[in-house]
Amino acid sequence: MKVLVTGGAGFIGSHLVDVLIARGDSVVVIDDFNDFYDPEVKRSNLRKTPAKIFTVDVCDSDQIKAIVQTERPDVIVHLAARAGVRPSVLYPELYLKTNIFGTFNLLEAAKCSGISKLVFASSSSVYGATRHLPFREDQVLVQTLSPYASSKLAGEQLCSNYSHLHGLKVVCLRFFTVYGPRQRPDLSIHKFTRLIANGKPIEVYGDGTVRRDFTFIDDTIQGVVNAIDFEGAPFEIFNLGENQTVELNDVIRLIEKALGKSAVIDYQPPAPGDMPQTYADISKASRLLNYRPTTLIEDGIPRFVDWFQSIAKA
Repeated sequence: MKVLVTGGAGFIGSHLVDVLIARGDSVVVIDDFNDFYDPEVKRSNLRKTPAKIFTVDVCDSDQIKAIVQTERPDVIVHLAARAGVRPSVLYPELYLKTNIFGTFNLLEAAKCSGISKLVFASSSSVYGATRHLPFREDQVLVQTLSPYASSKLAGEQLCSNYSHLHGLKVVCLRFFTVYGPRQRPDLSIHKFTRLIANGKPIEVYGDGTVRRDFTFIDDTIQGVVNAIDFEGAPFEIFNLGENQTVELNDVIRLIEKALGKSAVIDYQPPAPGDMPQTYADISKASRLLNYRPTTLIEDGIPRFVDWFQSIAKA
């Protein structure tokens, strides 16, 4: 099939592009190569790909409609977004514009061109202040904790609207702290690894007891590919996590062990917008998407560190 991937030069997107091409799909990438982090990192992710690449911002509705109309993909995978909880607190307007109106532009383009299916990248952040663990897709969500989270929840609602009103088949995927090779340099595992390797202190917000459902990139991509092929209900939401919750202090110890170096930790006050814990119930994804994560954090961290050291030597 032909798959259009927005944000296809990023961490998750570039891995998805590689897997889709390897299985024989035709892939079109939309990415604006913005400067949230070094654009050259994103360009290097796609340097050897045969995918067709458009350098376009998803907020440019005219160009998005034109590309979708011309390319006519079988499915759109919408990964492009302004990411990160903490920067969204500083730049809320940018996050709301890109993540809500950018999503609207993709949905509208799909409707106008008769595209039948869209896969939307949401986030575990939408669970916000809920105290029910593990997180289930059918929980009532009453309070998000950051503009990033609210923008993702709004994106899900827009997807639901277009599915109900226009017959678009939509799968929303709530990602849980994805890590692995090519991870964005601003995310904790990558940032901590780089700083510890260079003998520099790492900033930990709070006392390090926050817990996350860290999900290895290969497992997340398995879920995304299965969502692309999903033939079930016209609108569904799935958690894509590892189904385990790990304390940040334990992650730091795993990085130290893999590097053979000790961390110098600079404890900071808790950051506004951060969730104390994420933990995915993946029973629905397991049942309907045949989602089967296999990479424990004890195996994933050494694999990430091996990749980090390989690019550091390059």
